[in-house]
Amino acid sequence: MTRPVAQQAELALLLEVATTPTPGNVDRHRDHDTLRFEHFLAGAVGASEGLGDLADPDGPPIGVAFEHAVSGMSNQSGGNTQFGGLLLLAPLVRAAVLGDLTPERATAVAEGTGVEDAAGFYRAFEHVDVAVADPPEDMDALDVRRGRDAVPEIRDRNLSLFDVLARSADHDGIAREWTTGFERTFDAADRLPARDGPLLDRAADVFLDLLAADPDTFVAINHGQETANDIRERAEAARDGRIDPETLADELVAEGINPGTTADILAGGLFVALERGAEV
Repeated sequence: MTRPVAQQAELALLLEVATTPTPGNVDRHRDHDTLRFEHFLAGAVGASEGLGDLADPDGPPIGVAFEHAVSGMSNQSGGNTQFGGLLLLAPLVRAAVLGDLTPERATAVAEGTGVEDAAGFYRAFEHVDVAVADPPEDMDALDVRRGRDAVPEIRDRNLSLFDVLARSADHDGIAREWTTGFERTFDAADRLPARDGPLLDRAADVFLDLLAADPDTFVAINHGQETANDIRERAEAARDGRIDPETLADELVAEGINPGTTADILAGGLFVALERGAEV
């Protein structure tokens, strides 16, 4: 029996955090000091109503549904668990209920966003603390950390959510997915069925593939580009068998380095794979 699209998205979030190891991230064996495995489970369940809105072809604009999902996600004591994952899933889920889930259809959904989508996106930042890069000096009025206070400026400039994310695509990996055809997300989905073993074991391998291929932008925002480059090289060593992925996972947690963007892209890839028939 095929699951409803919203359930597939919720399951993708659950599978991502259950994938072990995902070096630096919370997984079944590793918690962070204030962010634990249970918080991610609660966050995924809390996001379910917003995911249901996204999975309704006649539902609210996807930015408004995204805010609903983030609000529900925040209903746990850990804080931000899946903000980036939900932002990536938003156009994918809406695209999946409109027909076959393809990069072209997801891109059409993303490019079709409007001002109300952007307003919902900005309001979502009021529910949880999200690590973001400082905006350029000429874009202070559009700083996402202003939340709903930035919405009048969004309306004055008639900016869509796609427009807003395009301004961040050079330094934010999820924004880059939105504006470049969800390339890494669909690549992750393609890699999952090409591996052997249980889905979570395959997902752990794909996570290393992703982290070894590109420096994680969340790491770059929090620790600098040099550190992000170093983590990419260490992930490459783990992928190639030169170090143990479990050892790398323990090291990154101890160092407080969290490749969260890579985890978000894995969640998106898992959703696409589930929609294509991946079995659990």
